[in-house]
Amino acid sequence: MPLRLTPQKREFFDLFTAASANAREMAHALVDLLADWPASRDRLRDIRELETEGDRLTREVINLLNRTFVTPLDRDDMYRLASAIDDICDYIDEAADNIDAYEVREVPRRAQDQAEVIHRAAARLHEAVGLLEGFRDSQKQLVAVRELEDEGDRLNREAIAELFRTGADPLTIIRWKDIHEQLEEAVDACETAADVLEAILVKNR
Repeated sequence: MPLRLTPQKREFFDLFTAASANAREMAHALVDLLADWPASRDRLRDIRELETEGDRLTREVINLLNRTFVTPLDRDDMYRLASAIDDICDYIDEAADNIDAYEVREVPRRAQDQAEVIHRAAARLHEAVGLLEGFRDSQKQLVAVRELEDEGDRLNREAIAELFRTGADPLTIIRWKDIHEQLEEAVDACETAADVLEAILVKNR
């Protein structure tokens, strides 16, 4: 397919909006999964389907970048934004898979709280991505994402400290430590995407 010499603004912005909406929906599915596990096992299928859709959207962005000579934003920033949004999906998928693979019987309250934070951060990120076209002010949303990342850090520390206080067997501690850290990575990916968005705004003021 030949290179496009004119900026394909609408296509890029639509893809980013679709990707952030997909990440938000995936985070919502994670909240449902952890809130009622194991009765909520069907949500695993939804999460896996959304992760596949996230991969597809990321490939669409990269393919469009490769076909477009003049892009509406810095090419590296666009790649980083697509990658950060995809990372949110990957970490959610990993955490959900491990809930299943580790044969978890009961989900700690802290993990449920972490999922709620991921969903709130992904929702705020989606709002910010929706404001990207035209470089509209998304500072409120970006600040909210960073505040939620701080909350996620706190929850992760508290969750791991509680693990060791419970006197659970070492295998349970190792498994839940992995899951808590994957949940925290998902929040970190939201902040990374927020940082990329802010860099784009600074460059285009």
